[in-house]
Amino acid sequence: MSKTTELLSDLEQRVIARVHESEWLDLTTEMVRTGQPHSVNPLDPDILAGEEESIALFVAGKLEAMGFEVEKFESQAHRPNVVGRLKGTGDGPSLMLNDHLDTYPAVEPERWDKCDQNPFKATRHGDWLYGRGTSDTRGNLAASLLAVKAVLDEGVRLKGDLVCCYTVDEEKNGLHGSIYMTKTMGLKTDYSITAEPTAWGGETEDWGMNISVANAGNCLVELTVTGLKSHIWRPDTGVNAITLASTLVEPLNTMSFFHTPAEMMGHTPPCVCVVRINGGLPGEMQFSPDSCTMTLAIVGIMPGMTIDTVIKDITETVGNVLGTSEEVGFTVCQVPDSLFVGGTEPVPEDQEPNLSITSAYQKLLGGTPHINRKNAFNDTIRFREAGMNAVTFGPGEDGWSPINEGISIPKSVAATKIYALAIMSILGVSE
Repeated sequence: MSKTTELLSDLEQRVIARVHESEWLDLTTEMVRTGQPHSVNPLDPDILAGEEESIALFVAGKLEAMGFEVEKFESQAHRPNVVGRLKGTGDGPSLMLNDHLDTYPAVEPERWDKCDQNPFKATRHGDWLYGRGTSDTRGNLAASLLAVKAVLDEGVRLKGDLVCCYTVDEEKNGLHGSIYMTKTMGLKTDYSITAEPTAWGGETEDWGMNISVANAGNCLVELTVTGLKSHIWRPDTGVNAITLASTLVEPLNTMSFFHTPAEMMGHTPPCVCVVRINGGLPGEMQFSPDSCTMTLAIVGIMPGMTIDTVIKDITETVGNVLGTSEEVGFTVCQVPDSLFVGGTEPVPEDQEPNLSITSAYQKLLGGTPHINRKNAFNDTIRFREAGMNAVTFGPGEDGWSPINEGISIPKSVAATKIYALAIMSILGVSE
């Protein structure tokens, strides 16, 4: 008898025996292609959002087949949030399993050589499954669904209420998804586990999964630099705004933001990532541009930082570089129609759902999961803001591949089993 088997009860052994790699592969593969590319949803505020209806209906059907009472809520047409509720016997807490239904775009499909240049064709190579959304987050979603299925197929009756909430618009920070569900529809449970990437180790033998008990925030800022237009034959008579903007890239990349350091920081401190530079007008290549706009992603935002403090810090940095001149100017503002996302306070390690995830992890994998602050946005932030003990835990890699996105199959199977054990531990099992 293995150490793992010794640590598991008879019921726990029967439940995890119902988790099969082939079933996870089939479900993830089907969900990677379902509704795509309509479900892709870029962060860019100036590009239309996705429509997640097809994948939402697919997931709703899976929940209904398991006996959940399923409702769909939408604040935009063709973008339904799916909520499945399974009532317990009434003497336990409530737990939500969460994931999102949108993915981010695959803009250069010709570079996806792991998938025959088709990002939505999930393809296995060794112990990894590749395709857009495998890691963020169809593979994690499949793990959460199959964990619930394993528990229910074994005939387990849970004491507390189980809620499965699968949201739209997560890639755009949740306005029509988790924000709508918490603030408008009043969704709230005692505990929440978002099945999003927290794994580490890549293809090495030494790997694991973090429990992300807090998140760093993010925002988008627009910096416009103005100069003096001149003819290209006499650039010395003007001030080229693109040239000015280029002098700001390094100072922005290395600047510091005012914040209160925490015991648990994210993977990076608050910092700038320049994501766009636009300057020059069509039909004016004969002239040097007098305006250049830079779009800045501010990531690693910690609790206490605000959009005002972020803009103030950027304004001071730019002013110090450009100085004062009648021919040079600049403005700094939040990107229109984008959201400011603040950092969240951590869920204490000695509270649920951390206790049950850790216990299940130890039983199945040995060792203890790392506790960290996730640098990225996910719906955990919105549920934490709504007062829930919300954390993130999932088999996707805690790092995002723009091309050839993939997920570890062994990690996904392990996570499915951990979810199943955690569900029973948190909600309790009726005799």
